[in-house]
Amino acid sequence: MLLYPAAIAALLAALPGAAASKRGLVFTPNSTTRSDDKIWVQKPTTLTWYYNYKPEPEATYEHLPQSEFEFVPMMWGAPSTIDDTSFVTTIKNLIKKGINITNVLSFNEPDGPFVYGGSNMEPSVAAQVWVNNMIPLQELGIRVGLPACTGAPDGLPWLQTFLQECSKLISTSDKQRNCTYDFVTIHWYGSFEGLASHMGQYSAAFPNKTMWITEYNLNNQDLESTQAFFNMSAEYFDRLDFVERYSLFGAFRSDVSNVGPNGAMLSVNGSLTDIGAWYLGREATGILPSATSWAFRSVTPRASGVVLGALFAAAALL
Repeated sequence: MLLYPAAIAALLAALPGAAASKRGLVFTPNSTTRSDDKIWVQKPTTLTWYYNYKPEPEATYEHLPQSEFEFVPMMWGAPSTIDDTSFVTTIKNLIKKGINITNVLSFNEPDGPFVYGGSNMEPSVAAQVWVNNMIPLQELGIRVGLPACTGAPDGLPWLQTFLQECSKLISTSDKQRNCTYDFVTIHWYGSFEGLASHMGQYSAAFPNKTMWITEYNLNNQDLESTQAFFNMSAEYFDRLDFVERYSLFGAFRSDVSNVGPNGAMLSVNGSLTDIGAWYLGREATGILPSATSWAFRSVTPRASGVVLGALFAAAALL
């Protein structure tokens, strides 16, 4: 993969600052702890947008203007019938209500099975659903993201087949047309080096497109490694101009986390962990993810030296 000298230089400059405007919330509420929902919009916060895997906004955040906390609708997967355009109708109705929808996310992990949270769509089916629902929204001036595939090796081939199938649907015998998209959408669970490599693959496959990393974390690892991953990836995203937005998958309590307890932004008792506090732009809390009461550990500032070392390692992969 190609090295981006300007991007790497930017990564190494002015550590350890953060750009708040890129950070968003993957809203995954728990019915037994709905009081946690308000944590993510309490001041101070770096979060400026959210999505909830649905086309409708959350009642908890409906009082907040789009300019303060932007809701980004998602068409999670295929409707019950392939010609269903209710997603378009829903978005138009939101706009009629005065909600300024400017960005939309499309299919969630269409290359993945239902059992692991994927929408399990054949590329040809996804292409028809896209033509019926996404193109009409683009005609309204709404920006649309490419489907968010898994980080597995089959993800990029799925997208390439999807785009070929989409092109077939809108082309004619005398004119070749391609389906367009405004940004690519990435999911990643694993090491920082793997994340940087995965992003490099997408940059090569979809040049001159910005990225949204809408799910990411280092799953099922020890606390020190997980915190180091968070700090390194946040620095990385904030320094790269082509990373438009990102959202850490971790806005839940550690005892219900499916990325391991150390990846969660809330402890067992619903208090912000260090990662949770850092993500909101606050100082470390010292609260352990396993804490069922006010249990603390000693707080260590984020180490720029550690981040620098990882960035140099990642540079070799780009």
